[in-house]
Amino acid sequence: MNEQHQQHDGEAALDGAGAVKVMVVDDHPMWRDAVARDLAEAGFDVVATAGDGEQAVRRAQAVTPDVLVLDLNLPLKPGVQVCKELVGANPALRVLVLSASGEHADVLEAVKSGATGYLLKSASTAELTDAVRRTAVGDTVFTPGLAGLVLGEYRRLASDPVPGAPDEPKAPQLTDRETEVLRLVAKGLSYKQIAERLVISHRTVQNHVQNTLGKLQLHNRVELVRYAIERGLDDA
Repeated sequence: MNEQHQQHDGEAALDGAGAVKVMVVDDHPMWRDAVARDLAEAGFDVVATAGDGEQAVRRAQAVTPDVLVLDLNLPLKPGVQVCKELVGANPALRVLVLSASGEHADVLEAVKSGATGYLLKSASTAELTDAVRRTAVGDTVFTPGLAGLVLGEYRRLASDPVPGAPDEPKAPQLTDRETEVLRLVAKGLSYKQIAERLVISHRTVQNHVQNTLGKLQLHNRVELVRYAIERGLDDA
């Protein structure tokens, strides 16, 4: 990171539960160490680093970070496979991809493998620390321009008929407030923006999202956005 370090004391705490545990995975030692140092100075608890895909899986399973900051181009095992394995084993894990590639195919593959955010390595130190903090509380975070790409892909998938899909069971009953929050999530608003718009607390927004995830049997906000777009809630 090439900008002056910026402190975010206290911001890294996750609802008073202590510092967010972060693991950094990148095969370039100098870059990996710089990112880990910047995050530690910003108040995060950097519990581990790794330089290849296999090492990343082993160490993440051992230290159970809250947020995995993950490069895609890794030796031994690609980043998307690392993401798929770790999120599959622990759906509560949030993965923020930090990559030099802004290729659409790479972004979409990362999201489909379970990543909840995608940041380019050209991001500043302040942008990175803010992205990790937001990822930790469940926000989806993308470098500007990439969020529209992901939402556009979801809309395309939602418009394609699913071959051989059985009749869906009766949809779970969401409260009016849960539906309202879901609609705003689908529009790409952050939890903070939703809280301000509905004049409720950030914690209340989180609770509504968690309740909705449970009712719909979904694992993370990315899946929630896909569910909402499939039902046209983003256009409501």
